[in-house]
Amino acid sequence: MSNDPLLQPYQLKHLTLRNRIIVTSHEPAYPEDGMPKERYRAYTVERAKGGVALTMTAGSAAVAKDSPPAFNNILAYKDEVVPWIRELTDAVHEAGAAVMIQLTHLGRRTRWDKGDWLPVVAPSHRREAAHRAFPKRIEDWDIARIVKDYADAAERMRAGGMDGVELEAYGHLLDQFWSPLTNDLDAPYGGSLENRMRFGMEVLRAIRERVGPDFILGLRYSADEAVEGGITREDGFEISRRLKASGLIDYLNIVRGHIDTDAALTDVIPIQGMANSPHLDFAGEIRAATDFPTFHAARIPDVATARHAIASGKVDMVGMTRAHMTDPHIVRKIMAGREDDIRPCVGANYCLDRIYQGGAAYCIHNAATGRELTMPHVVPPAPRPRNVVVVGAGPGGLEAARVSAERGHRVTVFEVADKPGGQIRLTAQSPRRREMLGIVEWRMGQCEKHGVAFRFNTWADVAAIEAEAPDVVVVATGGLPHTEILSAGNELVVSAWDIISGDVKPGSDVLVFDDAGDPAALQAAEIIALTGARVEIMTPDRSFAPEVMGMNLVPSMRALQKLDTTFTVTFRLEAVERSGNRLLARIGSDYGGVAKERLYDQIVVNHGTIPLDDIYFELKPLSSNLGETSYDALVAGEPQAIVGNPAGRFQLFRIGDAVSARNTHAAIYDALRLAKDF
Repeated sequence: MSNDPLLQPYQLKHLTLRNRIIVTSHEPAYPEDGMPKERYRAYTVERAKGGVALTMTAGSAAVAKDSPPAFNNILAYKDEVVPWIRELTDAVHEAGAAVMIQLTHLGRRTRWDKGDWLPVVAPSHRREAAHRAFPKRIEDWDIARIVKDYADAAERMRAGGMDGVELEAYGHLLDQFWSPLTNDLDAPYGGSLENRMRFGMEVLRAIRERVGPDFILGLRYSADEAVEGGITREDGFEISRRLKASGLIDYLNIVRGHIDTDAALTDVIPIQGMANSPHLDFAGEIRAATDFPTFHAARIPDVATARHAIASGKVDMVGMTRAHMTDPHIVRKIMAGREDDIRPCVGANYCLDRIYQGGAAYCIHNAATGRELTMPHVVPPAPRPRNVVVVGAGPGGLEAARVSAERGHRVTVFEVADKPGGQIRLTAQSPRRREMLGIVEWRMGQCEKHGVAFRFNTWADVAAIEAEAPDVVVVATGGLPHTEILSAGNELVVSAWDIISGDVKPGSDVLVFDDAGDPAALQAAEIIALTGARVEIMTPDRSFAPEVMGMNLVPSMRALQKLDTTFTVTFRLEAVERSGNRLLARIGSDYGGVAKERLYDQIVVNHGTIPLDDIYFELKPLSSNLGETSYDALVAGEPQAIVGNPAGRFQLFRIGDAVSARNTHAAIYDALRLAKDF
């Protein structure tokens, strides 16, 4: 038996957990009609197969009609959820893991124009900034029915075979009662801490009465809102002691902070460039003060930190939730002595940012996550070895090489630069985003392990590629900055890449015109502003940097707002001309009727990339498929079988920005869904 602290079993009441690693509650937004159907089940079961002790679903499942999900959550208030839950729990149990679900009433953390258009309720009329709904102050009859809703939902989960339920109390209705910032009720539910906790205790009692003593019941809650007027650290310790003393729950799951703004949410769930495990010590203090089973998760992306959390006794179970979106087989690899094969979470937060913008959760560099029904986490061997040539060693090219090599093919990668990484190396110029290099480094390690041949500082031409006698050629050459977008003066502007790479020195009075909305514009603007320059960031959109998304925007805004920067929306740069030793910008608007002129000494344009695709078109007539990709097969996850040129000597595909300007995840997904069938 291993002496690794992470691999020791843990007894939680009657439940024996096989190790100390959990996936905490989160909602990947995969439900269909509010139900955890086949896709949701496959995603959850993959983590159980990977060896995790306990996986928690939903973040959170809605217990009532007036708690409409802000994104695609499970609807625990519907009886039809029970058989779907049963299928999920049976499959997870068969894989050897325990499974729980998180339940909630969102209170003010939703909108009245979702679901059935019912009023949002809270213990005050105070609006939450993130969702903008002005709530109805809760009444006695609301409290009575919501307590029953919680108990009904918990009973459904027990009927569905869950090992337990967890209630969410950070930013949701339960702790909206707890916090003086969001509770201005009179007694018996407002005023003293005892009164503010009354509603939550009534919910816990109702659930316990309904599900009985042999059902795990836990609470994930903020024990310190870290905001003036909110739940204090002292309050949090007292709340923790009272929860233990109630005898109603079986563990505490500790959170620190508040989540009513993007900035606050990002401090609770930190992203890349922020400190790892910032709240672990605080969770340990709660455990020491209560001597009660304590769980915790908040940016614990690596095994070493998780091992420390358990070995030091700070927590009893450690959550590695985003890490398991990146690699669902972490525990299995630990057990096999293959920790160096664990795909690292780089903290890009593509997963959560997509959810909060109404999309489904995807990992920036594991395209199989959320697509378990069609994409493999473990690539199967090919029936026969082939020669695969990849042109370009950016993230898409490296993924094509990795997957092909793991299938047993001979793989050669041509790269014109002296290092792999492509655009990721530009991104990693920002100290906050250096972790993105993990996407490259992990793939390079896997490629080297499987014998991929790399030819750096090599421009791949047709002769060089044909000399490899390829069966498959993948063009992953990416793109170059597209700045030819003005009616006049294109030669006078520089690209965001020019600034980020250091090829062009920043000016002192600079316009950054962002017509792509991706991170490059903000990254360039910050580099310029840090020199002491004045920077204006202009976009024709109604909001700036729409592709950056909420939580990733926070660190950029915290940096830029301290510098000499301004943000201008709904205006478009149309033309540039010289005016003495300065540049005259002609500015219009998509809304019409506007013509402005402004002077700058440098103008930076961010308009995505234009494909670098010459080699693809040179190879196209030589290929058996004439470069054609069957979209039907691609979407279905099936092999490419098009033969448009029987005399062709190889299949030819292009991926990522060599097709069109997209993002890292798109390039990796392109590669995986093609190469898994080579």
